[in-house]
Amino acid sequence: MSAYDAVIVGAGIVGAACACELTRAGLRVVVIEANEIASGAMNAGMGHLVVLDDSEAQFALTHYSLQLWHSLASELPTECDYRQCGTLWVAANEDDLRLARRKADYYNAHGVLAEFLDEKQLAECEPNLRHGLPGGVFVSIDAAVHPPAAARFLLEQACRQGAKIITGRRLKSLDDTGGYAINATGTAAASLTPALPIRSRKGHILVLDAPEDFARHQVVELGYVKSTHSSEADSVVFNARQNKNGELLLGSSRQYLAQNQAENPRVEPEIVHRLLTRATDYMPALASAPQIRSWTGFRAGTPDGLPLIGLCPGFERVYAATGHEGLGATTSLATARLLADEILKRSPAIDPHPYLPSRFNAPRFPGKEI
Repeated sequence: MSAYDAVIVGAGIVGAACACELTRAGLRVVVIEANEIASGAMNAGMGHLVVLDDSEAQFALTHYSLQLWHSLASELPTECDYRQCGTLWVAANEDDLRLARRKADYYNAHGVLAEFLDEKQLAECEPNLRHGLPGGVFVSIDAAVHPPAAARFLLEQACRQGAKIITGRRLKSLDDTGGYAINATGTAAASLTPALPIRSRKGHILVLDAPEDFARHQVVELGYVKSTHSSEADSVVFNARQNKNGELLLGSSRQYLAQNQAENPRVEPEIVHRLLTRATDYMPALASAPQIRSWTGFRAGTPDGLPLIGLCPGFERVYAATGHEGLGATTSLATARLLADEILKRSPAIDPHPYLPSRFNAPRFPGKEI
């Protein structure tokens, strides 16, 4: 691999974004994928591009990446299905309503337009929500994209700048790659670079055949915010978006695998039932919507809920770009930009320290430096 300045392992949307960013900066790049392009978590995700405020670091990264997505939007081909649909966060009770007010205040104070909605305004915004919901908050900056198509587009851009893509090849380590090495393999990252604190999370998506214009935005219950704080218990929350083709995607579920538990992609009827039950609690008419299909995917999480972006401790040229959990599509562009900034010694637009792998004070990684 000495003919290349950077070897990127993993051709999901994060690896694709890194390839595009580094080739744009003039580096010679090769992308190595064990399976097919965008065949992992990105092929199973909803493609919700969302600013989240679970922490200041999460807000900074997601907001920065949404700005990069908006800048890229005009270049994306039709098959990427990009649209700025906005996110409607729905309150189910007075506690949620107080959370909605705090959320709106925080976003507006940090430069993201967020509109607090009362009961009447919420009903006007999404008429198919059940009556009596007390309100919510609408964030217009949020968008949606078809992740596999976006990953392919980013890789095509990288190839036009000279990048090479190799599929069907599985690396066992990064010791002998030469140049810079970027581990963007998602849940497999810890097997390639031991000691990365990665944990696999299983998620389900259910697709329904809903009437045209049934859901106008990405509609998410504010309970989603609470569920992100639970690192152990299985959780199911209401998260829905209708695509241009009329299909309505339902999520969101979290199931963290026990240590050393193998990933099993089997669709679990109980989880699918819980997704539908939760959805019909917010949009009752979905109870009669035919089910089209369902699938699962595995996302790479970290102990603090923030991704690993930057140099791996104990190495001089091995970098991580993983651990994004359900925000891989959202934060892919910002991840790539921060990684390129670090490699090329550029000044970053946001503070990169909250995402560095070294924050976990991990022991020196085994294996020789490359």
